[in-house]
Amino acid sequence: MNSLNVKQIEEILPHRHPFLLVDYIEDYEPGQYAIGYKCVTFREDFFRGHFPQEPVMPGVLTIEALAQTGAVAILSEEESRGKIAYFAGINKCKFKGKVVPGDKLRLETRIIKRKGPLGIGEAKASVDGKVVVQAELTFMVG
Repeated sequence: MNSLNVKQIEEILPHRHPFLLVDYIEDYEPGQYAIGYKCVTFREDFFRGHFPQEPVMPGVLTIEALAQTGAVAILSEEESRGKIAYFAGINKCKFKGKVVPGDKLRLETRIIKRKGPLGIGEAKASVDGKVVVQAELTFMVG
């Protein structure tokens, strides 16, 4: 298994706090897949306004965390090092559960199609084995 800590992730991704949404990568294979985690704490900035009476991680940030996980797989390829993976589309997205403070969010993105700089990742986020978000993410490396 190939694992990465947050400092190693920062060597691959251009994202930084507070927008780096992946705490560590448990396993990855360049160009194929990455499995990472976000440890969600009550101290996340977005919880102050979403929602004060019932804190819930915004679904779009869960999608972003999945995209960053997929970007680790793509940008860890030698020919993509130093580049940026941009969003080109989100399809078949389903929100199936909430992410709340204290959750350990498992992020898994598998690259299922590539053609030149474009690609598609099959992404799934889960908490305690229950899928909370799934989507097909289209990206462009540039």
